[in-house]
Amino acid sequence: MHEMSLAEGVLQIIEDSAKEQSFSRVKTVWLEIGQLAGVEVEAMRFCFDAVVRDSIAQDAKLEIIETPGQAWCLHCAEVVHVQALFDACPKCGSYQVQVTGGNEMRVKELDVE
Repeated sequence: MHEMSLAEGVLQIIEDSAKEQSFSRVKTVWLEIGQLAGVEVEAMRFCFDAVVRDSIAQDAKLEIIETPGQAWCLHCAEVVHVQALFDACPKCGSYQVQVTGGNEMRVKELDVE
């Protein structure tokens, strides 16, 4: 379950931001997770709740925004949606696709006091 280390990384980002911007409480965390990022959303929610106990983000609401997987098909010369890494192009069936989006995870926004 690598989501625990990812949740710890999110908390570190929050704590670093709190030091830089002098806020004392986090009310909501918007986390953007790509469909191809290899992150299990429900596991991430569970781990986030466990990691933020007794921290500045305790009781913070976690909003997860899931982004679709995108790839560039060399054969079609188009951006296509893919469901998983190493999928074939849904239009032509070629495996000459390069992932261009949906493989990242980032803290998009924080609502703080």
